[in-house]
Amino acid sequence: MLSERIYRFRRKSGLSQEQLAERIGVSRQAISKWESGASTPELEKLLALSECFHITLDELVREEAGSPGEDETPRKGEGSGAPKGMGLKAGIGLCLAGAICLILSGIMMVSSPVAAEQLNAASVITLNGSGLMLLLCILSMAAGLMLILRRK
Repeated sequence: MLSERIYRFRRKSGLSQEQLAERIGVSRQAISKWESGASTPELEKLLALSECFHITLDELVREEAGSPGEDETPRKGEGSGAPKGMGLKAGIGLCLAGAICLILSGIMMVSSPVAAEQLNAASVITLNGSGLMLLLCILSMAAGLMLILRRK
């Protein structure tokens, strides 16, 4: 939320509400209301805030583009690279694909042992076909989990 970002950027800048109010030409109560979410600054004041914090207006008002993590220092012009949710979606997709493959291979081995034996016989690697398929499924799930957890 905007109120949280104003508070966070003010704290990172080492300013009190009174000091920030003086810099952008408003009252300390106005800053307090903005940080509590009781009111929202006008566009002119948002621009003054972004200049005071040395960030872009996008970084101040947009959640996906401008909310730095708790331990990050906001810097003007830093790009984030890939979209925020892209790695999370890929991670979830890999986990789901791995889980579906594990379930399907389990069903195949129980319902049709002949097909499982054919898969094992077709494998060129010393690890039998079923084991190789299970390993690939587990690796897919592990890669997905790494992508999900990396974002947190």
